[in-house]
Amino acid sequence: MARLALSDCRGLTPLRARSRGGAIALPSPPHLAAGPRRPAAAAIHRDWALRVAAPTRLASVFEEDKRSLGGAEEAGSSSAGFNPGAPPPFGLAEIRAAIPKHCWVKDPWRSMSYVLRDVLVVLGLAAAAARVDSWLVWPLYWAAQGTMFWALFVLGHDCGHGSFSSNPKLNSVVGHILHSSILVPYNGWRISHRTHHQNHGHVEKDESWHPLPQRLYNSLDNMTKKLRFSMPFPMLAFPLYLFARSPGKEGSHFNPNSDLFQPNEKKDVLTSTASWLAMIGVLAGLTFVMGPLKMLKLYAVPYVIFVMWLDFVTYLHHHGHEDKVPWYRGKVISWLNQICNESMLQDNCLMFEIQWHDPLLFVKMTENTCLLFQVEYTCGKQKTKHNRCC
Repeated sequence: MARLALSDCRGLTPLRARSRGGAIALPSPPHLAAGPRRPAAAAIHRDWALRVAAPTRLASVFEEDKRSLGGAEEAGSSSAGFNPGAPPPFGLAEIRAAIPKHCWVKDPWRSMSYVLRDVLVVLGLAAAAARVDSWLVWPLYWAAQGTMFWALFVLGHDCGHGSFSSNPKLNSVVGHILHSSILVPYNGWRISHRTHHQNHGHVEKDESWHPLPQRLYNSLDNMTKKLRFSMPFPMLAFPLYLFARSPGKEGSHFNPNSDLFQPNEKKDVLTSTASWLAMIGVLAGLTFVMGPLKMLKLYAVPYVIFVMWLDFVTYLHHHGHEDKVPWYRGKVISWLNQICNESMLQDNCLMFEIQWHDPLLFVKMTENTCLLFQVEYTCGKQKTKHNRCC
């Protein structure tokens, strides 16, 4: 985490109410309120059931125009309310300027120390479980190793974003090793993930857990509907997404000719696909040497746990557990509308130090029309969080 002083954080422009604009999904999402933080002990009594809802119905152009005209008076009378369709009164440059410069410095040695630590834990867990080989131990191993596979994915994710180090070659090598080891095509996923961030919260263009238009939903066969919207199948969707993307989208993360990629990215995709195939070969060789049952226990079950972690966290990022996240369609007024409306897992007794998607800060527009700005920083072993409502 970043080491910084509170005096280094500069306040952001206050958020003022704007008239309604932009096209968002119907029904209108509830206000995003910064509610009181629950104590960790409260998680015992909390309902953690994952509600996989049917796709949100999208407003037609006629409905949107009618609502914008007929609801103008209502919007004016409740100008103090939060409007997710209005552009924020701040820009990305202001958010970046609020972060101290030394927080942008990338330390490759520190990053590599995390890689070494996690790889040693993965190998240690596998060696210990194989040595004990007890059905009392295997379930504990699966939960722990599946979580560690998720940790490897997060490190590879940072390589893809370029936050691992300032060296693109180092990022690529480490990212390929980490992601290939858990059967993720590094460049294929990195590029589609870039598309996701560029179109976050956009119904037609986003890549992750986007709602389906009613027309597309009705066109799906019963099996596809069941696999997409009935638990526990959505928790296992990631491998299928890598091969065939989501309903309504075509292409594969392994095919360099897919619509996901530009012509100059074909070589990168081929490299990642070759690395993925090499890992398949390694797993096949280990299965031949150690036996299918041993590989099932050592690798396959932890891989399923990892996929469930990935789908679970990604779903909550884009839909939330209690607060619903708005989705946009058509031409969005401001790109910041999309990136500022993301569920941040504030009540996170499950994720320990994984607080939210962005490790340094998050911005969240709330119903009391302010910008909540939070920076988590570490001084030695003491970790502190600083909230600002400007």
